[in-house]
Amino acid sequence: MTQTSDLLDAVQVYFDALYFCDAEKLNSVFHETSSLFDADQGKVFVEPIASFSADVAGRVSPASKGQGREDEILMVDYLSPVSAVVKIRLRAHQNVFVDHLGFVKGEAGWKIVSKIWHLEKLLDAS
Repeated sequence: MTQTSDLLDAVQVYFDALYFCDAEKLNSVFHETSSLFDADQGKVFVEPIASFSADVAGRVSPASKGQGREDEILMVDYLSPVSAVVKIRLRAHQNVFVDHLGFVKGEAGWKIVSKIWHLEKLLDAS
């Protein structure tokens, strides 16, 4: 496999984890000490991956509601052969998010070490 396909495979695991609310998949693609960041409410919110994983595991999955897949890679930027930033957009129920995922490649392959997310829009529930 090429460097890019390995990274894109890791992004797909991330998409699948959120679509199916699968904490095991989520934990397999995140580095165990990673954190997630947001500032949509005017102050910085930080959440460790363990907390985010537990939150995802407790959600009703978009898959179980029959929601079609809406996820896309907007940009891949390699900082080096072992580090990259991937910008994605995905929908989970009525929420559309844009994330910047910071990846590093180590012995266990590509892992997300940081996530900055933004709630881009709320869709009408009707």
